[in-house]
Parts: sequence; C-alpha cells; structure tokens
Amino acid sequence: MEGKEEDVRLGANKFNERQPIGTAAQSQDKDYKEPPPTPLFEASELSSWSFYRAGIAEFIATFLFLYITVLTVMGVSKSPNKCASVGIQGIAWAFGGMIFALVYCTAGISGGHINPAVTFGLFLARKLTLTRAVFYMVMQCLGAICGAGVVKGFEGKKQYSLQGGGANVVAHGYTKGDGLGAEIIGTFVLVYTVFSATDAKRSARDSHVPILAPLPIGFAVFLVHLATIPITGTGINPARSLGAAIIFNKDHAWNDHWIFWVGPFIGAALAALYHQVVIRAIPFKSK
Repeated sequence: MEGKEEDVRLGANKFNERQPIGTAAQSQDKDYKEPPPTPLFEASELSSWSFYRAGIAEFIATFLFLYITVLTVMGVSKSPNKCASVGIQGIAWAFGGMIFALVYCTAGISGGHINPAVTFGLFLARKLTLTRAVFYMVMQCLGAICGAGVVKGFEGKKQYSLQGGGANVVAHGYTKGDGLGAEIIGTFVLVYTVFSATDAKRSARDSHVPILAPLPIGFAVFLVHLATIPITGTGINPARSLGAAIIFNKDHAWNDHWIFWVGPFIGAALAALYHQVVIRAIPFKSK
C-alpha cells in the first residue's frame, strides 16, 4: 500500500495542474498582434479561386437562409391562428437558427457574412477590401432573390401574394421613423455582436471564442426578431428584404423598402465606429 501511495504522489506532482478548457490560462503564451488594415483594393484577389469560392459560399448561404425563413413566415401567415403554427417565436428561431448554422458552415470560407449590412460594417472597419465587399453584397442579393423565388414556386403565385411574400413593411400603427429606428438599433445589435464574437483580441486571450462565434451571432438575430417583428417584420439584412420584395413585387412593399437599406447600413456603421473607437481602444491584457 505504501508503494501505491508513493506512485500516486509522484504521479500527481509530475504534471502541472491543468486549467479548464477554453479559459485564458490556456493561451498565456499566445501573444496578440494587431492585424494591419486591409487595403481598399487588392488586384491579386481577383485572380484567386478562394475569392470566387467565398462569393459562391455567400450566395448559397443566403439562398438557404431565405428559403427556410420565408417558408417559415409563409407557414405562420396562412395558419388560421398563431396557436396552429410556430408563431412569432418560431419565426425568430428560424432566422436565428439558420444564421447560427450558416455562419458555422461558411465562416472558414467567406467569413459567414450572409448580410450586406455585416459586410458593410466589416468593410468600414477595414476587415476586407472594397472589391470583396461589393462582390459579397451582389452574391448575397442574388442568393436572396433565388431563395424567395423557390418559396414562391412551392407556395404558388396566388397563395404567395395573399400571405405577403415575407416582404418587410412597416406595420400599421407605426411611422416610417419608428421602422427606421428599429432597423438601426436591431442592426447595431447584430453587427456589434459580430465584431465582439470575432474580435482578434478575444481570440488571442480565450481559445473558445472562435469556436462559439456563430452562437451569439445567431442568438442576437433571434432576439432582435422577437423585438421587431411586430414593427417591421425585422429586416436587419438588406439582401433578405430585397429578395422578398422583388419576388413579391407589390407597391406597398416598395414604399417602405428604403428603410431596410438605410437603417441596416446606419446601424452597421455605428457598430463599426463603436468597435473601432471604443472597444479596440481597450488595451489587451493576457490573463
């Protein structure tokens, strides 16, 4: 017995005490270096397959995003009552859950933007070139149009029109200013979460951050939808709003459409400014 106790004692002292997985203690040797700003234009990426592969990934992701979410909206809209469907909570889960899944799937290919407002915010923060930003936005919009188009094909033209086509409009009882404010704040929440979840300082300090990044982003989308579906149907994604509006193509959808571009872009710009001026100004400290 004495021999066994000695073995246990030696074994316990042979190895350093391990820290919980994902804590800062694991990355004490990981130095943080501020990445340089991305140039405005980089001609070499136009001849790179990874550039076009990333655009294709954005197209497919936005296509799937619109297909699942607009189809969910259609299902709720045609139900006789909210209890017979997933309701507003289900719609919010569809949007947030799809963003979580798609960001996880595409983050390593394109960064998992799936939203022109996110792309715009990251561009303002000098995280990607102007060429890539424009290319992403075009592919996102094309994917959204195709996704909404497939939903219309499933539902049929008449049924699709009767149920509003998932198009974003300012609800009765709210002004255009209300809708614009809701879109600005909602997009700020989303893009601020994107910056926080993908911040290089946190990645250097906490090893679990890059792995968990899709979760807070998807959850932010879920929460914003819960809050603003009654006001605007929740845009916070110009590609999503454009795709549904083009396929639905009714006057009342176009009357408010500018809100779903101006609002998200302002919100994204404010989030980028806040991140650059306030968050990045905090000195890095390795725990």
